[in-house]
Amino acid sequence: MRLGVISDVHANLPALEAVLEALRKEGVDEILLLGDLVGYGPHPKQVIRKVLDEGLSAIAGAWDLRVAYPLPGTLPEGVGRATLEWTRAQLSGKELAYLRTLRTSHRRTYGERRLVAFHGTPGRPEEQLDFQGPARVFQRLMDRYGAQILLLGGRHLPLSRRVGLGLVADPGSVGLSLSGEPGADALLVDTETLEVKALKVPYDLGPLLFDLRAWDLPPVLEVVYRTGRFPQEV
Repeated sequence: MRLGVISDVHANLPALEAVLEALRKEGVDEILLLGDLVGYGPHPKQVIRKVLDEGLSAIAGAWDLRVAYPLPGTLPEGVGRATLEWTRAQLSGKELAYLRTLRTSHRRTYGERRLVAFHGTPGRPEEQLDFQGPARVFQRLMDRYGAQILLLGGRHLPLSRRVGLGLVADPGSVGLSLSGEPGADALLVDTETLEVKALKVPYDLGPLLFDLRAWDLPPVLEVVYRTGRFPQEV
């Protein structure tokens, strides 16, 4: 099975469209989305519609939950705070209801290998594990779920490592990559061999930047789209 894995679209429709086309050209059998469909970018409504039209399997990210459930104490700082209420206001009741249907994990068996996926960490989608940290941390998670493939979204940076006989990976970010270069991130995983291929997919920034400015969203986002990193002062 050739599995396409994506995450952190963050309301960036041109990036999502480009990465889906690239994965189809790679001949993937299935595409899994590890959350954060919305937040930051100018296309929350359009991204949700695209995910539904494509019938993508998706789980909830921290941003999806923040938008769907306006709970106190969950507001991000800085640019995130500036876009949260705007994002929520763009969505209809039906679209907010869809975000509330998203589960916080995905579990499936491919042949003899079991896959489990989360955004962040189990039960804490806003938290991240250090991919350079001790292997035993990841091994405990895989043992807990009986999994040989552990996918963890949310770092905005494509990462993968072998742990024991298994694989741990984060596909990076489709819509707000922090890999140090522009473009959309995606990952190809062979569920039989555990071989991984990282993709960096270029896309047209013009429509994205036009809509960003038209909605008067934080201009620092333009820097991130162009460079693949947040300026240090932000």
